[in-house]
Amino acid sequence: MTKTLVGIDLGTTYSLVSVLQDGQPVLLPNALGELLTPSAVSLDGDEVLVGAPARARAATHPSQTALAFKRDMGTDRRLTLGKRTMTPVELSAMVLASLKHDAEAALGVTIDEAVITVPAYFGEQQRQATRDAGAIAGLRVERIINEP
Repeated sequence: MTKTLVGIDLGTTYSLVSVLQDGQPVLLPNALGELLTPSAVSLDGDEVLVGAPARARAATHPSQTALAFKRDMGTDRRLTLGKRTMTPVELSAMVLASLKHDAEAALGVTIDEAVITVPAYFGEQQRQATRDAGAIAGLRVERIINEP
């Protein structure tokens, strides 16, 4: 498989992944065929759900579901989901890993590098936390850039 660099908008509410094709950005669908993936993680026993399945559990299983954890990037905050305690970096890594997997499925190539967007107000701690999340997800973060 060929290696490809992707662009990821790791959002507070939704995230998406894109690739340059013929010099133009192309959004890639997730496993459900959607271009936007909810930035949500939920635990169902030992199973980790990311995206729409996780978001769907937010109302019925709020103690097992995390939303808007991007706001806590670069902090020491811990979130308890069921019996597990996780950091915003770990939760973000789960979203990034899901986007990576979806991009690999859509393109049929190995994804190991990414450019990730962050809010312009993110400081160095938050930017490093985003880099760390990318590394945990199996990505070499080529650059962190400000969201448009």
